[in-house]
Amino acid sequence: MSNSNLLSYGVTSTLIHQFADISDRQVGRIVRQERQQYQVITAVGVVSAQTSGRFNHHVLDTSDFPVIGDFVGIQLTPTKDAAIIHQELPRNSLFVRQAAGTTHQVQSVAANVNVALICMSLNHDFNPHRLERYLTVCWDSGATPVVVLTKSDLCSDTEAKLAVIAPMTLGVTVLTTTTTTANGLAPLQTFLQAGQTFALLGSSGVGKSILINRLLGKTIITTDGLRNDDKGHHTTTSRELYQLSSGALMIDTPGMRALGLWGADTGLAQNFSDVADLIRHCRFRNCHHQTEPGCAVKAALATGQLTTERGQSYQKLQAENAYSHDTQAYLAQKQRTEVANAKQIRQIYHPKHY
Repeated sequence: MSNSNLLSYGVTSTLIHQFADISDRQVGRIVRQERQQYQVITAVGVVSAQTSGRFNHHVLDTSDFPVIGDFVGIQLTPTKDAAIIHQELPRNSLFVRQAAGTTHQVQSVAANVNVALICMSLNHDFNPHRLERYLTVCWDSGATPVVVLTKSDLCSDTEAKLAVIAPMTLGVTVLTTTTTTANGLAPLQTFLQAGQTFALLGSSGVGKSILINRLLGKTIITTDGLRNDDKGHHTTTSRELYQLSSGALMIDTPGMRALGLWGADTGLAQNFSDVADLIRHCRFRNCHHQTEPGCAVKAALATGQLTTERGQSYQKLQAENAYSHDTQAYLAQKQRTEVANAKQIRQIYHPKHY
């Protein structure tokens, strides 16, 4: 192994030179992670690694620990078959979510990703609202989102489903794929460029593991196939970074049964740029878009410029995102939304009272 191999894993010459004058330190990149156990690509090959006691002492939150894709400063053991991680280097991008469960914590998923491949199957997994959620988190991470629709062979109305997600994917590349034909992955393969780090993201059973195996040309990840309802089984339990024959780097992540927003202000503004433009024209800066006069969002809903579904999606994600900043703000926003929705329902069924 040499520095040229490090370069092929996205480690820049600048990073290598920064560590050249430090006798017992060098740079590496995390290529496998299972909880806080790591494998790091180094100048001498792939070695097992763990964070130092000093690093652990200064960690304020579990999200501060290194994750797959991170560039790290390490010290090799005398036998050079293991390493201690002393430093986590600045990240170009970071994909985070609210940790699963009821705890109010953030979880880091992957770092230094150039392009986030959001995988969604065209069969039973097709869920536009979930896609909006993934797009929001991906935009917020600093990576460029690309939608990869899988299992097109199991779908008889692909064009109709593309039309459904068209309004929410403006400016986003959408690729339709299948692993059952020789050229089924051609749209994706031509997109994978050398030197770029891609991450496969999506819920359990959308076919990410099969996708990785096909792209690598060999079975690296065990897959369980489809159940009788065409839903795949969740097979990946760790995060791993692979190097493809094209020179592209691919991170595979476990399927996410839930994807909670965490501080995704930038992602919301980017993914809902149409709503963000309207908000700038609201009379009040702290407008909640419920009952306030001069609300541009309400006006757009009334004229049909903004669909009710789009508006409700934004409000739901906005309320959830507020929770990551302030639990009380989240609960207050949730109550306002519920009251407004209840009022709309009463207007529909009892219009004479309004």
